[in-house]
Amino acid sequence: MNQVTPSWQLIDSTLREGEQFARGNFTIEQKIDVAKSLDAFGVEHIELTTPVASPASRKTCEAISALGLNAKVLTHIRANLEDAKMAVECGVDGVDILFGTSSELRTFSHGHSVPEIIERGLEVINYVKKHGLSVRFSSEDTFRSDRADLLAVYIAVSQAHVDRVGLADTVGIATPSQVRELVADVRGVVGCDIEFHGHNDTGCAIANAFEAVRAGATHVDVSILGIGERNGITPLGGFLARMYTLNSNALASRYDLKMLPELDALISEITGITIPFNNYLTGPYAYNHKAGIHLKAIYLNPGTYEVIPPEAFGVERRLQIGSRLTGRHAIARRAADLNITLDDEAIRSVTQSVKALADNGDLSTDEVDNLLLKAHGRNVE
Repeated sequence: MNQVTPSWQLIDSTLREGEQFARGNFTIEQKIDVAKSLDAFGVEHIELTTPVASPASRKTCEAISALGLNAKVLTHIRANLEDAKMAVECGVDGVDILFGTSSELRTFSHGHSVPEIIERGLEVINYVKKHGLSVRFSSEDTFRSDRADLLAVYIAVSQAHVDRVGLADTVGIATPSQVRELVADVRGVVGCDIEFHGHNDTGCAIANAFEAVRAGATHVDVSILGIGERNGITPLGGFLARMYTLNSNALASRYDLKMLPELDALISEITGITIPFNNYLTGPYAYNHKAGIHLKAIYLNPGTYEVIPPEAFGVERRLQIGSRLTGRHAIARRAADLNITLDDEAIRSVTQSVKALADNGDLSTDEVDNLLLKAHGRNVE
């Protein structure tokens, strides 16, 4: 296993990108709860909705900025001087500036040329830096933008000494190889940090974030359960699962990984969405084992079929022994757990009974136990 210490940091955008999710209508109190939980988990940065969005958005920026969190509090604004002034007034630690650079956005959204984007961006960057805040400048819709235009923008803002430049796969169109190549190109012309923001419209958000880091990105935008505009962005749990396989020790030293189920449950409750059955690490069936050969191996060595131990993230495995796919090793192990001694023939007989009965639907553990007790000659009520 690769044990190189990771150099990337997390920017959790549950309270910014997550507010753009269809069910992401948080109260100020809920936002404070989420921010405190993320801080306890250990994320390095928490990104908030622009204070310009609404009176409550401004109050949220002010309230969370005043909490004294270990995480840096950021807010996400347009390249607009008035937006920047309000952000500074709210007491945030940093300002994340964006400007659409693709031909689609330049034509149908803001209508500015690349030189105008640079001019307006530099004005806001200089204002924010004058007030001692960190600043990131991101191109919106990066991966549908002309590469020469992008590099011109990034060079200009890098020379203005921004802390980070951002690459945003705003519509989720990028492939992992495209991300790797563009991050490498940008790394070649800027001396600042690089942030990646990836949407999940084509299911590539985690893979794209991973390739961004491999190519030199230093910051990755995530959200709890991946909530965000449309299909959302890189999910916190999914990205951590990917990175855990590469450097489990370093990850465990930086984040309270066992809090992940609590974070996912919190957003599930607030938004009213169910945690997906196949959700990374915390889904109800993420550690469910059913097939006979899987069950046998899990009993002997869980790592045979679990690349990430469930206890690392505070979850438990589930062994589904009452199905038609079960095997005699699983039944024998259950008998041993019950302190029941049966010979091989009896174990095979019980196994066949379980399989036959399970053709009409899986048996509960209690039903399997009753079959074992009956085979042992004990009374079963």
